[in-house]
Amino acid sequence: LTSICNGVLTGVYPASPSSWLIVVIAIMSTMYARIDPSMGMIDRIKTSLPVSEFMTVQTQTVLSAILFATGLWLSFIFLLRYILKALLSYHGWIFESHGKMSFSTKVWLSLVKLLSGRRPLLYSFQASLPHLPVPSIDDTINRYLESVRPLLDDEQYKQMEIVANDFKKDPAPKLQKHLKLKSWWATNYVSDWWEEYIYLRGRDPIMVNSNFYTMDLLYVIPTHRQASRAANIVHAMLQYRRKLERGELTPLRALGIVPMCSFQYERMFNTTRIPGIETDFVQHLKDRKHLVVYHRGRFFKVWLYYGGRHLWPSELELQFQGILDDKSESQPGEIKLPSLTAGNRVPWARARLKYFNEGVNRASLEAIETAAFFMTLDDEAHGYDPENIRSLDLYAKSLLHGKCYDRWFDKSFTLIVYKNGKTGINTEHSWADSPIIGHMWEYVLATDCFHLGYTAEGHCKGDINKSLAPPTRLQWDISKACQEIIEGSYMIAKGIADDVDFHDCLFNEFGKGLIKKCRTSPDAFIQLALQLAHYRDKGEFCLTYESSMTRMFREGRTETVRSCTCESTAFVKAMEDESTTNEQRLALFKKAADKHQNMYRLAMTGAGIDRHLFCLYIVSKVMGIDSPFLKQVLSEPWRLSTSQTPQQQLNLIDTQKFPKYVGAGGGFGPVADDGYGVSYIIVGENLITFHISSKFSSTETDSFRFGQNIRQAMLDIRALFNPKEKKM
Repeated sequence: LTSICNGVLTGVYPASPSSWLIVVIAIMSTMYARIDPSMGMIDRIKTSLPVSEFMTVQTQTVLSAILFATGLWLSFIFLLRYILKALLSYHGWIFESHGKMSFSTKVWLSLVKLLSGRRPLLYSFQASLPHLPVPSIDDTINRYLESVRPLLDDEQYKQMEIVANDFKKDPAPKLQKHLKLKSWWATNYVSDWWEEYIYLRGRDPIMVNSNFYTMDLLYVIPTHRQASRAANIVHAMLQYRRKLERGELTPLRALGIVPMCSFQYERMFNTTRIPGIETDFVQHLKDRKHLVVYHRGRFFKVWLYYGGRHLWPSELELQFQGILDDKSESQPGEIKLPSLTAGNRVPWARARLKYFNEGVNRASLEAIETAAFFMTLDDEAHGYDPENIRSLDLYAKSLLHGKCYDRWFDKSFTLIVYKNGKTGINTEHSWADSPIIGHMWEYVLATDCFHLGYTAEGHCKGDINKSLAPPTRLQWDISKACQEIIEGSYMIAKGIADDVDFHDCLFNEFGKGLIKKCRTSPDAFIQLALQLAHYRDKGEFCLTYESSMTRMFREGRTETVRSCTCESTAFVKAMEDESTTNEQRLALFKKAADKHQNMYRLAMTGAGIDRHLFCLYIVSKVMGIDSPFLKQVLSEPWRLSTSQTPQQQLNLIDTQKFPKYVGAGGGFGPVADDGYGVSYIIVGENLITFHISSKFSSTETDSFRFGQNIRQAMLDIRALFNPKEKKM
């Protein structure tokens, strides 16, 4: 009932059901005063009503007036949404200097606030969000050429200009026309193709290559009892899911006013990626009432409801402790069964059709794929140990790939709970991006620590209902032939996992507080530090990917910011040139930071480079048009791929009051064979964490070395603002 009511509230937003009553009363009042506000429309409606012997003339008049008032009210809603959509299409505010808002932007903000209504629900703004605009060919090509200029010599750049200009003449206009046609009827001209071609059509393993991880609180473990921590976390997730399904979560808004798209939240729970021969697909179901748990090579089905309510944490603890105490052996082929989701997609798809299409295998696989989510009760202990500099590295690798057979990588996310109470998440990437799972994780950790809590002995609070049915073992009948396929997937996955060189760097010399005192963007500061660190690490510049979001548009996901620019390379060269003064370096730094900020803003407002070129490429393939320019652009490797993890989206934990209750962020695997993946999170005023990945098989990379270079680059840039700071 609550979901239905909230659905109605969302459907009529920014109006409200009570406003309908006001309009009806107003119309009826004017008619009572013998004034016809409908200019004859009420009479025309009355003549169109089916005449009934039980309906008096007065009843027909009242019903006609109500129908007219309802139509007027709905028209008013559509008008408000149209005006709000037009207002939200303005992005001039994002290009203005911080603290120097123009008068026109102030007026715009006031109008947006006025039309945004009161107490919006999660999906209230969806119908009012503008569509992602298609940039012009000229703008995209010019920005692309500008982005590759520092990476090409004069001859290479001249050749690239020729290829790009040829593309502009033909076939770009034809491709652009078809893309614009799509943008008129599609909710978002990028997102469906991005999901299909970047994620679902990929036939390589998704473990490491696509999935990403999120860590627990950095310094705190609320309880060291594995079953207790798992129970509180699962219960908090169920609370979040209920709020999500009812739409009760507050939508994120920039400046507290400009709404972000909430589309990606829909498939967080009850979702699985299903393998296919040519392409996978995402299966999303309605409310599911069970969870599947993996422990020591065995699968258990746990019911999450009892008597129409969620199980309490104490009841869940009893269920999970029963699994931990279970001494039964795994069935043949059961231990490494999840490695099917870690290997290549085609063998998994074929095995699923051949060996999991009937009997107990089908029933057990269905239990996994239809579960709310997947959980692993891990038999290892992980977390941050100040005495062990590589402790976070091992923790990150465990969350990213585990043993290659103890995570179900196809589920929307796998919750991992270690035997020491530490926890984390491995997320499948096709259905959403990291800020979405991060939003849920912030809620869960805050609820776990500050609302649910634990007893003095570390158990969950509440009474224990011992009449609950115990967890059910899933049964399997896995043939020798299927076991060989499982082993083959495991060996491929193990080769990938063993090649991952991971280093988590805690940078606590300074943080957001000092960077802001330098009057620069923290993100630009870090990106320039990464450019400097990479140049010192490899002695060259490279094409750099930074993920930006486009969620100010309906169903927007991400866009690329090409962080290696002419301005950033000039700054880096100046830092390495001993003849350059600090004043000159600082001037170049500020110029490069301003450039980066402008590119980030362009990406956020739909004027990026890469998603436009990607979609033009898809159109060219569909139309059978060969484009050397697009082929070259999309084959260029990103040897430095970066992303910032958002922090405090919900502001549920006061980190000033509770400085130990900070998250460590998350990370992803290397994108290029000879490159680095870097995810960073600005934790607070005095801490930034860097999650660095590369491959052991590359002789050019070393994640720990790169971490040290990042640390030194951060300190060296700080020294520009503080001349007394000396290079270490």
